[in-house]
Amino acid sequence: MLLIEALGSVLLGLALGWAASHRLAHRLPARSLVLATGVAGALFGAFVTHSAFDPGNVLLNLLGAAIVSAASLSLLVRPAGRLRRRSAPA
Repeated sequence: MLLIEALGSVLLGLALGWAASHRLAHRLPARSLVLATGVAGALFGAFVTHSAFDPGNVLLNLLGAAIVSAASLSLLVRPAGRLRRRSAPA
C-alpha cells in the first residue's frame, strides 16, 4: 500500500510540475527544477499526511501530497514584471 501511495505521489507531483511549467513557463526557472520540486513536495506531503492521519486512506494522502506540492511550486514563481523601485524623497 505504501508503494502505491509513493508512486501516486510521484505521478501527481510530475503532473503538477508539468502543468505549472507549461502554464507559467515565463515566470518559473528551468523545467527540470520545477519537475523535481513538484515530485519532492508531493513525496513530502504524502509522508506528512501518512504520518499524521490514517495510513490506509490513499485519497487523503494524495490530497496532502497535492497541497504540499502546489505550495512548494508556488515558491518558485517569480514576479511578472520588473519591480519599480522608487527612491525615497530626501
